[in-house]
Amino acid sequence: MRRRRIGPFVLLLSAMLTAPLQSTAYAGVIGTEQYLATLDRQQALQRIDAVLAREEVRERLVALGVDPEDAIERAAALSDAELLALAENLETLPAGGDLLGLLGVVFVVLLVLELVGVTNIFNKI
Repeated sequence: MRRRRIGPFVLLLSAMLTAPLQSTAYAGVIGTEQYLATLDRQQALQRIDAVLAREEVRERLVALGVDPEDAIERAAALSDAELLALAENLETLPAGGDLLGLLGVVFVVLLVLELVGVTNIFNKI
């Protein structure tokens, strides 16, 4: 009979001891501009990744001494403004993908990476 009275007490005690250990969730409201900027960043990364995934671009990056996977990671580390500028430049190139345009894209990517301080490619040349 005595065990039945202790059971609820132990349950209440354990609940009271574990209640302070729970963390509080915080949420905030974001503006439309912030949400759209996130979407723009994701779209710009997808466009840049698509260009960097091409075999010609990968070959040229390797010829310049840059690991293609590092270039993708470095492009993801760019700021939002730099990503959008790079993605807009990719869209202004001719649709045929001529060699000069391709080299221009590689040069712009390497230049942005150099300006950000991620690489030292132009010191090697």
